[in-house]
Amino acid sequence: MVGAVVVRGGRRLGEGFHRHVGGPHAEINALAGLDKRAAGATMYVTLEPCCHTGRTAPCTTALIAAGIARVVVGVRDPNPLVNGRGIARLRRAGIRVDVACLEDQCRELNRPFFTWVRHGRPLVTLKVAATLDGFIADRVPRKSGARVWITGRAARAAAHVLRSEHDAILVGAGTVLADDPRLTVRVTGSQAPRAMKTAKHGAAPPPFLRVILDGKLHVPRTAAVLPRATGARTLVVAAVGAPASRAAALRRVGADVVLLPARNGRIALGRVLRELANRGIQSLLVEGGGEVHAAFIHSGLVDRIAFFYAPRLLGGGVPIAGCVAAAGVMERKVARALALETVTVRHLGSDLLIRADVRR
Repeated sequence: MVGAVVVRGGRRLGEGFHRHVGGPHAEINALAGLDKRAAGATMYVTLEPCCHTGRTAPCTTALIAAGIARVVVGVRDPNPLVNGRGIARLRRAGIRVDVACLEDQCRELNRPFFTWVRHGRPLVTLKVAATLDGFIADRVPRKSGARVWITGRAARAAAHVLRSEHDAILVGAGTVLADDPRLTVRVTGSQAPRAMKTAKHGAAPPPFLRVILDGKLHVPRTAAVLPRATGARTLVVAAVGAPASRAAALRRVGADVVLLPARNGRIALGRVLRELANRGIQSLLVEGGGEVHAAFIHSGLVDRIAFFYAPRLLGGGVPIAGCVAAAGVMERKVARALALETVTVRHLGSDLLIRADVRR
């Protein structure tokens, strides 16, 4: 996420960050309310200020008008409309510009944006909650509707924090049919969804997008994820040719339904990610189930992983990445397995959280 801070004489005057696509940029939020106090100050910004008119006006124009004397840039903007041009525009206006301050950290902070610009898709994090022997659920039918948790409270709270760090969450229709989840973001001690959390800087983030892969539209209109809950939206991705009556029924209860071309009844994940990118989604959390996990792994479209492991042995059930044959992909050789790097391990109560990046 792009952030900006305005400083003079060691004193912080203002700060801000870019909360969502189409909203005010970090520089604008940092300058808000400063008026003439910004004149002669230094602005530190994680990403090069933009110099073109898109969804918002150029940030370089605002910095020049505010009288900023120096700008410290973490990393250049990879957008070809900006790359180096924002820096050049500020220098032509007489502003001192220093580049590459904490560059690696700023690059990591802006990874979702960089992926969105360079690859035309969101950054994908694969999230799993499993037993130590690799199962994400048992196969016991539930008549009571009672939820059965694999991980403990601390891990589940961390999972909601993880959701809050992403623009959207994606699951398959099987997960909706089996668990009937809401897929909202709830903070500790509250049932409030993500968009209802108080924003300290700028406008609140756009409603969290819940995405369901449902090729033939099997999800019932009564599913908990479908009503347009406060602060949440639902997008159902189906295959071209799915029953029009089912699509209409889902739309009547507030869901957005998009039909994409499919082969053998399956939609290419690359198409799904491009559709999300076109909707401004820069980061996506994939939560399952096993067939969806397998499809993303075999497609090579996973950028990061977050695996929550509970100290339990189930001995059977739904595997982390199962139904490979049903997903229409060949078994991956060990030599072609996705290699992970920058691995971290964190204790959450009795559970473990393993996070890592996929090596490119």
